[in-house]
Amino acid sequence: QVQLVESGGGSVQSGGSLRLSCTASGLPYPFSTYCMGWFRQVLGKEREAVASIDRPSIPWYPVSAKGRFNISRDNSKNTVYLELNDLKPEDTAMYYCASEWWSCPDHRDEWKYRGQGTQVTVSS
Repeated sequence: QVQLVESGGGSVQSGGSLRLSCTASGLPYPFSTYCMGWFRQVLGKEREAVASIDRPSIPWYPVSAKGRFNISRDNSKNTVYLELNDLKPEDTAMYYCASEWWSCPDHRDEWKYRGQGTQVTVSS
């Protein structure tokens, strides 16, 4: 059974930082062969991609996250990280990680596995 377990969320003040972790288990293929991504969602709004990292560890970020978020992976620990810096109240959301074998999907609905999420709350 595939599990993606996120941790590291919490409540911070504007300008603060958090480091999220997502550890995978039960994947059919080696963790290193998966594209890993982070998404966030606010209740009532669409899920938004915030970062992804492919097999060669090349990162991708949307414009809203560039310069503030940093994604990395440790294949020896089956873990992907998301460092959130200079947080703003609009970053408040449930953050999820997701995985897809071999290549990073173009659309948010194409990721095969997703975790339960970890809440990030930023106060002004």
